[in-house]
Amino acid sequence: MNRICVSVIVILLSSFASAAKVSGTVKAGSPSAVVLEPVPGKSFPASAQTATIDQRALKFTPSLLVIQQGTTVEFRNNDTVSHNIFWPSISGNKKLGRNLGTASNGQSQKFKFDTTGTVQILCNIHPEMSASIVISPSPYFAQTDGAGNYSIGDVPDGEYKATVWHGGKAATQTITVKGDTKADFAAAGK
Repeated sequence: MNRICVSVIVILLSSFASAAKVSGTVKAGSPSAVVLEPVPGKSFPASAQTATIDQRALKFTPSLLVIQQGTTVEFRNNDTVSHNIFWPSISGNKKLGRNLGTASNGQSQKFKFDTTGTVQILCNIHPEMSASIVISPSPYFAQTDGAGNYSIGDVPDGEYKATVWHGGKAATQTITVKGDTKADFAAAGK
């Protein structure tokens, strides 16, 4: 019985030991998202989390949100005026476009994003308002900080397709994670 317990503990510890951190810098000048997708296409359970985009002072905050596939996003209107939430497509697929309608101050709307890709969030009442959502197929993603740095923890060793999303454009390269790995990117169009 003790041998079984010791074996289980060794297996568990070895699986944690192979998880690494992928970090680096995206040279883009504004917020970007870094998403890792295992090669070849391992799938992950859908997220049960909820994320929030706030509407205040005629802006969507944050202007870039990175979520895992299956996450529900709550769009809160904390502005003094009504706002409409819509997106014409997800990664160019117009069949996935939605219009959630108009919400007054204090109201919110929710939507579960089940399709991976990028979404440009708009308000048809205030055309100057926009935000982007990047929907990751894996739990391995990060958003850059003000200096363009990112860090993704607990990434198992292996080969990944790494995509940087910036301003609705994507740049992709393959990276191999073996222990802590550094991967720097120049965003698309840079």
